[in-house]
Amino acid sequence: MDGLTIVGHPLVQHKLSLLRDRRSSTQLFRAVVREIATLLCYEVTRDLRTELIEIETPITTTLSPAIAGKKLVFAPILRAGLAMADGMLDLVPSARVAHIGLYREPVSLQAVEYYFKTPEDVAERLVIVVDPMLATGHTAIAAIDRLKEAGASDMRFVCLLAARPGAEALRAAHPDVPIWAAAMDDRLNDHGYIVPGLGDAGDRTFGTR
Repeated sequence: MDGLTIVGHPLVQHKLSLLRDRRSSTQLFRAVVREIATLLCYEVTRDLRTELIEIETPITTTLSPAIAGKKLVFAPILRAGLAMADGMLDLVPSARVAHIGLYREPVSLQAVEYYFKTPEDVAERLVIVVDPMLATGHTAIAAIDRLKEAGASDMRFVCLLAARPGAEALRAAHPDVPIWAAAMDDRLNDHGYIVPGLGDAGDRTFGTR
């Protein structure tokens, strides 16, 4: 699919299998979500612009590359995206963090907003939107709609697991926002869950079911 990158690294795929396993504990699930998010962060930031800066090594002065421009914004969709944001912050601790509170209405499966907070200069920064699951696509689309209303124009979406219907819906609604995922499953069940999927990522991360 155009605009969709599946990160097929063996470590990512192995850890995703741990998440899919219903026997994995809450502690293990939370830790592995954080680990995969760090690995995905390497991929989604692969093409960041750098500039040469002068530094002094123990031997001599030299020019060395550093990330150019303003710091990134990680924008987790609450609540399940928080563990992913933590993993990305392990790699980029200076990043700013936006918070987007959305829940999926159980009958219509439409996204309902309950909280939104982002840096004032979000329009000047690369925003990486994170949510473990891209199922119907409604929540991701609503989050990106809201960020665009706030001025964001340079965005990327990162998830652990995408469903083909959700990925297609997000690409149709926001063709300017590329997607990174650890894997893509083909279908959803009648309740909008990804099949075979890994269950409810929020409940499994926080032990609420």
